[in-house]
Amino acid sequence: MIKLFCWIGVFAGGWIGWWLGAKLGFEFFGEFIVSSLGSIAGVFIGWKIANEYF
Repeated sequence: MIKLFCWIGVFAGGWIGWWLGAKLGFEFFGEFIVSSLGSIAGVFIGWKIANEYF
């Protein structure tokens, strides 16, 4: 279950990070960096949710 939530967190965090980078006016590389940070945050959040509730 932990792997599933981490995968969902990577997907959602990366997508939100890419969207946020585009809204902030970054070019491709900036969007990639913000997306990477979002993916890292998504893994952490997914891991925490899986450990607390499942």
